[in-house]
Amino acid sequence: MTEAYATIVFLFVLFALLGSSVWIGLALMGVAFVGMELFTTRPAGDAMITVIWASSSSWTLTALPLFIWMGEILYRTRLSEDMFRGLAPWMRFLPGGLLHTNIAGCTIFAAVSGSSAATLTTVGKMSIPELRKRGYPEYMIVGTLAGAATLGLMIPPSLTLIVYGVSINESIIKLFMAGIVPGLVLAGLFMSYIVGWHLLRPGQRPAGEAPMSLSEMLRESRFLIPVLCLVFAVIGSMYFGWATATEAAAVGVLGALTLAAFQRSLTSASFFASLMGATRTSAMIALILMGAAFLSLSMGFTGLPRALAAWIDGIGLSPIALIAALTVFYIILGMFLDGISSVVLTMAIVEPMIRQAGIDPIWFGIFIVVVVEMAQVTPPIGFNLFVLQGMTRHEIGYISKVALPMVGLMLLMIVLLVAFPGLATWLPNNLR
Repeated sequence: MTEAYATIVFLFVLFALLGSSVWIGLALMGVAFVGMELFTTRPAGDAMITVIWASSSSWTLTALPLFIWMGEILYRTRLSEDMFRGLAPWMRFLPGGLLHTNIAGCTIFAAVSGSSAATLTTVGKMSIPELRKRGYPEYMIVGTLAGAATLGLMIPPSLTLIVYGVSINESIIKLFMAGIVPGLVLAGLFMSYIVGWHLLRPGQRPAGEAPMSLSEMLRESRFLIPVLCLVFAVIGSMYFGWATATEAAAVGVLGALTLAAFQRSLTSASFFASLMGATRTSAMIALILMGAAFLSLSMGFTGLPRALAAWIDGIGLSPIALIAALTVFYIILGMFLDGISSVVLTMAIVEPMIRQAGIDPIWFGIFIVVVVEMAQVTPPIGFNLFVLQGMTRHEIGYISKVALPMVGLMLLMIVLLVAFPGLATWLPNNLR
């Protein structure tokens, strides 16, 4: 009975604070403070100070601002233009043509960004004008870009996976490795959708591209070399055990600065703009993590997570049934909260449930990222929808409609993860 009463109080205070437009991090702290005052005898202020310092001083968390800064640096360079020039010669022969540059570009940039918004903005400002100029249908340009940009949450370095790993104390490197194969499979599903459009809607195909010799294709491909080297430096250093996630992030920042310097696009203005952008984003995420850590402590004192885990165990819900229920839960939650907030807000309760059900937490990290990806393109608060609205001037309803097939492919990805869990677990289990 106490747990039920505590749940009602927590939810009431949380929705009251969020509904009054209080920052999410402060709202979580407020809920936790009320819970500590009502359900424990421990001084709430002392507990808050202790847990906030412990959560914010984590060495693992150092990788987060560094990866964010790396993405900010690359966002302010000519990387997007060079990437399109390097990709276009090889995409033109595929069924669907240059639409595949949306998918391939997002996949490559995701491997050096970690943010779906940065991926969307960088690839979009490059591909949208070029694809429009060549006569590709608007709904395919916008829809494929909306879906493909979410790969920034999956393919390492992923900010969401870092936050998830810190929240449940799991290896960031293993989570990064777990995201590689599912990320590539999801990119393959997106490209299959473009191939299907090409075959089923021949009347909407634009005119073919001008022929290009092999030597010209190879010459244009040189523009991809810098970013591919950066991808190898970041991901390869972690996979081969040469660097931790934090050290790889530092390598990525140095590589991005070097790349920008060689491009002659690294000015004092772009440097400080990237630094301040990374500072703002890192501070926002850190505040959310602080509030989530305090909320986890408060809930732990009430016994709510343990009671819920015991209840799940008592009703005999199978792991697949639990995953189905959590899929619906996170889709609904993602309509109102961003991905990182959804993760940190729920981990205190969800983590005991999945461990009780025998679900691999590394696998679950990839599952939750796929579900959170859907939240980026579902109204009313799908962040990618607002970014695309600013770039294309289309209504939110239109963008949501053309992105719907991509949401369906993400649901298919969840089915594949359940049917073939090795997609997420094989690589981290075989790390050297």
